[in-house]
Amino acid sequence: MPLVKIDLIKGVRSPTEIRKLADTVQQVMLDHFKAPPKDRYQIITQHESFELICEDTNLGFQRSKSLVMIQILQQGRDVQDKQAAFRHLASELQKHCGVPGTDLVIACAENTSADWSFGMGEAQFLTGKL
Repeated sequence: MPLVKIDLIKGVRSPTEIRKLADTVQQVMLDHFKAPPKDRYQIITQHESFELICEDTNLGFQRSKSLVMIQILQQGRDVQDKQAAFRHLASELQKHCGVPGTDLVIACAENTSADWSFGMGEAQFLTGKL
């Protein structure tokens, strides 16, 4: 884990572009967020433009239909890990997917080992399988 939810405006990107975006996010999780290999959990949801509302919190950003909102549910990353992931998500998504930094919103939330089951109704972090 982490579990990453990616929200986009429908019709802005092709399936190939969406996959590239998801792959780029995953690479940052592996390289800068200490995600283990073969650990990919992503939910990608596309919304009508009126269903994804994102203001600029008085930062002066101009948002566009290229908006990408990323939610990361995870455990065990410190402030430095999170800040590095945020920086690298911004730079890599700009570089590989053309997402301007003003169109990227990231939220990171923590939970515990007891909050995960990866199948079979079992909490593998608690049973020692993970």
